[in-house]
Amino acid sequence: MSDSVAVGLVGAGPWAGMVHAPALAAGPATRLAGVWARRPEASAALAGEHGAPSFERIEELFDACEAVAFSVPPDVQADLAARAARAGKAVLLEKPLGMDLDGARRLAGAIAEAGVVSQMVLTLRYSRAARDFLDRTRGLEPFGGYGSFVSSVLSGGPFATPWRLEKGALLDLGPHIVDMLDAALGRVTGVRAHGDPLGWLGLTLEHEGGAISQASVSMAGTGELPPAHVEVFGRGGHARLDWSQLGDDAFATMVAEFAAAVRGGTGPALDAAHGLRIQEVLASAEAQLA
Repeated sequence: MSDSVAVGLVGAGPWAGMVHAPALAAGPATRLAGVWARRPEASAALAGEHGAPSFERIEELFDACEAVAFSVPPDVQADLAARAARAGKAVLLEKPLGMDLDGARRLAGAIAEAGVVSQMVLTLRYSRAARDFLDRTRGLEPFGGYGSFVSSVLSGGPFATPWRLEKGALLDLGPHIVDMLDAALGRVTGVRAHGDPLGWLGLTLEHEGGAISQASVSMAGTGELPPAHVEVFGRGGHARLDWSQLGDDAFATMVAEFAAAVRGGTGPALDAAHGLRIQEVLASAEAQLA
């Protein structure tokens, strides 16, 4: 489509190849304008799969697109996405925003200063099932909730990347759970943490309005694991969302909404400022565990 948004992709790892590149190339709201990665051979291979150019310099990618999607480690994203924002490009950002709170704040600040559109890849929030769940919770007068997310990433596989092996479940799985509980029960105003990000980690969240929730996250699971889930309890009943219910619509919806925002629609609610707020909760938890 002539009015599709030209989106460049930074990164050519497993997640970029499995999700980002196919979704951006599929359109119709976006087209993949090109790929840049620190490994030129990986960039060329991924770009070639989708008939897009591969760039040797990231500035060349910026010149070829209106917006940039990132699929790189958090510390790399914090630096390169700030450069994209300063170049006037809208940015589609992975969670967490940065490897640490300082990096996240620098990136959010650069985006705010540049005045560009930003949107977080909090994938769950774009699925129809999750949106229906959140609609149900609004009528429950919720007073409490629980979330659990256990994976086997620490055992190996394509997502056992250095930053995940270092930071563990808090920064990888934590954003999803904290964001969902925040959306369902009210803005998180406090957190208490115990456990080990490389083992089993527990969070108790205090929410605006008085609700309390607990979250358990771990990447040390083995064998067949149950699906991640979030539950909400209220005076009007109970609601539960299992990740197995999410379907495959989330990423396409997210990309379409990002394109609409770039074209001048309503700014995304899940922007960099939101990502920073969630990371501030995680940073408070991390400080308690240090």
